[in-house]
Amino acid sequence: MRYFKVAALVAAFAFSGSSNAGGLDDLKQFLTQTKAAKSRFSQTVVGRNGKTTQKASGTFVFQRPGKFRFVYEQPYAQIIVGDGQKLWTWDKDLNQVTVKPVTQALGATPAALLTGDGQLERNFVLKDAGQSDGMAWVEATPKQQDAGFDRVRIGFVGGQLRGMEVRDNFGQTTLIQFSSFETNPSLDAAEFRFTPPKGADVVGE
Repeated sequence: MRYFKVAALVAAFAFSGSSNAGGLDDLKQFLTQTKAAKSRFSQTVVGRNGKTTQKASGTFVFQRPGKFRFVYEQPYAQIIVGDGQKLWTWDKDLNQVTVKPVTQALGATPAALLTGDGQLERNFVLKDAGQSDGMAWVEATPKQQDAGFDRVRIGFVGGQLRGMEVRDNFGQTTLIQFSSFETNPSLDAAEFRFTPPKGADVVGE
């Protein structure tokens, strides 16, 4: 796939909380209060040299544990669906579908921080990361050395999640901003089902 990484693409959504709470408190409250959500997102990838290398945008819905759907609208059409057992990634232009067990695909990734079972201390070291850019931040460092990223920072404003920064092992940083949050909406079960399009090349099933 041209630009998608499960470890770099995640979303999270609004919930009520105290504006005085630290990032770690906000994250814990998010995990207890938000079982499902949907949002728009915009994503920017910045290289080691500080230059922007990729931009993308689209929509996201999730239902914990382990169910989610990314729809990339720009710059390429792509759909990523986690149905609780499998992770389906479809590149429309290539008409290629990649399938993996969802537990293998998530593991100690940023996706697991927000769509997993909430047992974060099992895979991450968590700490408050102070205030910057108008947000309260929490930093998560994976315990697994082969996680594929160095750290992820999650930013909250007034108890609402607004941003995420993921720094990978190659020095790239993926910045994600969230908008049009909707917490615990009624979701159609079809959101988390995926059937490969006719003629698609299916890899990994």
